[in-house]
Amino acid sequence: QVQLVESGGGLVQPGGSLRLSCAYSGSIFSSYNMAWYRQAPGKQREYVASITSRYNINYADSVKGRFTISRDNAKNTIYLQMNSLKPEDTAVYYCNGRPSWDYWGQGTQVTVSS
Repeated sequence: QVQLVESGGGLVQPGGSLRLSCAYSGSIFSSYNMAWYRQAPGKQREYVASITSRYNINYADSVKGRFTISRDNAKNTIYLQMNSLKPEDTAVYYCNGRPSWDYWGQGTQVTVSS
């Protein structure tokens, strides 16, 4: 059974940085393509960034150049380094497979505000 636990969110001023983590438990993590998604208030969940089992990386245009996704297969964890944060980055951030699975973790809240 897959479990995903996101952490690292918080309140940050515009221009600040945060590093999100997602701990995975279940079957073989290293074989899965993984991704970060986010959902802002009143909006649908959207794709943010992904990293394949072979470390190919892609980003949504809205975060390209500011966010960096990475993974540590030894720790069954993926990360999202977020720099130059903007108010429009405010959302609950989730990790999941790519394509996504039915199960979703609780997410971690990121609030960018002065």
